[in-house]
Amino acid sequence: MDYVKFGNTGMDVSKICLGTMGFGDPNSGFHEWVIEEEESTEVIKKALDVGINFFDTANIYSYGASETILGNALKKHANRDEIVVATKAYMKMKDAPNSGGLSRKALFYQLDQSLERLQMDYVDLFIIHRWDYETPIEETMEALHDIVKAGKARYIGASAMYAWQFAKAQQVAEKNGWTKFVSMQNHLNLLYREEEREMLPLCEDQGVAVTPYSPLASGRLTRDWEATTERYLNDQTAKSKYDKTAEQDKIIVQRVAEIAEKYNVKRAQVALAWLLQKEAVVSPIIGATKISHLLDALPAIDLQLDPADISYLERAYLPHEVVGAI
Repeated sequence: MDYVKFGNTGMDVSKICLGTMGFGDPNSGFHEWVIEEEESTEVIKKALDVGINFFDTANIYSYGASETILGNALKKHANRDEIVVATKAYMKMKDAPNSGGLSRKALFYQLDQSLERLQMDYVDLFIIHRWDYETPIEETMEALHDIVKAGKARYIGASAMYAWQFAKAQQVAEKNGWTKFVSMQNHLNLLYREEEREMLPLCEDQGVAVTPYSPLASGRLTRDWEATTERYLNDQTAKSKYDKTAEQDKIIVQRVAEIAEKYNVKRAQVALAWLLQKEAVVSPIIGATKISHLLDALPAIDLQLDPADISYLERAYLPHEVVGAI
């Protein structure tokens, strides 16, 4: 496994991050396609075995069950000083006041709950899951600064927002001498490249680590367009992201297949290698629910695509409606 510095920090992370949205409780009301603890733990153990030290979760994933599963596995199988754990807050955890958002009250409470489920004293990276239009960004950034100073998080990150919002948050922090974001977890893959317009150049200029989610477009970049899986049939979130642009995206999926055949590699490796050649991208988040998903992805770290092949993959892209940031 290759390790890289996390943006302009001194922290080392693996070039692949294991995302844990697929670990949890299929009966929680979150996603019915998630896998339960025994299967999830096997994937986490394999990730550790192959050198992955970066794990991403969120309080909303199966309403805490993902954090519980990850915490149990890491406590048993990992050394805390060697691993990097990220969690997130913003989404409403229940239908009640103050159960979501980025207020000072919500952030402190939700992080404490996450730490309890993870069985940890701190997380390495605490991420705001979305932009909160109902809380002043000054309140959010001061609370995040105080969370870092209290030792509950080593760094803070952001996810899925417009570039102007991210720049505003960073400016508020800098103006007040507060902790700034070191990472951006955004929606980026060969089928959705709107982040290349403003967010990626901003992050590259500022030395912010980019950790794309959905790097394989919920599996669409790994198989023939006509193929289906249980997640493909049941993941309504993914359907909302990709169904509207199916016709134009088919062409790109076919080109991924052609390049994979040319290099004699898995399609997932082509899609990930395309991401990793972008300067700002540090560690794509792989939502593996099978050990094979991990093993298929790992060789992407060493795959160098020819510039002509990168151009061929990119040429068929057409602008998409913005999703994720709103």
